Amino acid sequence: MRIDIITVLPELLKSPFEASIIKRAIDANIVEVHFHNLRDYATNNYKSIDDTQFGGGAGMVMMIEPIDKCISKLKLERNYDEIIYMAPDGETLNQGIANHISLKKNIIILCGHYKGVDQRVREQFITREISIGDYVLSGGELGAAVLCDAVIRLIPGVLGNETSALTDSFQDNLLAPPIYTRPRDYKGWQVPEILFSGNFPEIEKWREEQAYKNTKERRPDLLEN
Repeated sequence: MRIDIITVLPELLKSPFEASIIKRAIDANIVEVHFHNLRDYATNNYKSIDDTQFGGGAGMVMMIEPIDKCISKLKLERNYDEIIYMAPDGETLNQGIANHISLKKNIIILCGHYKGVDQRVREQFITREISIGDYVLSGGELGAAVLCDAVIRLIPGVLGNETSALTDSFQDNLLAPPIYTRPRDYKGWQVPEILFSGNFPEIEKWREEQAYKNTKERRPDLLEN
């Protein structure tokens, strides 16, 4: 997979891609991540990429021309499956969306800033708009990092155990069951005996029951789906 991220602040965005699972995926050539500074596509000497909004009102708006120039250049080089705009009014990111995007080959992520982008950008270029929650950040960079992390870890070869992602919370609209590791007894706090039974069908049944219980108690809305 190749991910091209268009941003006003590439220095803010790079850090999450220089450590942990994402860095290993990049080093192993499983995924490519490229950052494009939108100011490189500005049309004046001041590198301006925003202006006041027509009709008046507070807040600056990202102009269409620099975004058009950047996206058009990238599209000349390869075909893109999705051009995603990180927006607070987009569809809320969930595991199903992450699963779907992880199957794509090339995607562009546009990070909004200021008051947002000229509406014509959304109408002419964007194929999908994604939010990471019902709140507003100062820019789309952190949201883009969250989206990339959620997607990249699903790509085959990224996780040490490829079945691990399949048992994560939300994969089947259930939260994950409780998990335990050594020591078996810590200060009298015991691990459930079923996990030492060696009866793997029964263990899986217990985990499914616990996952359902967890979901019913913490996120009953997921069971409605």
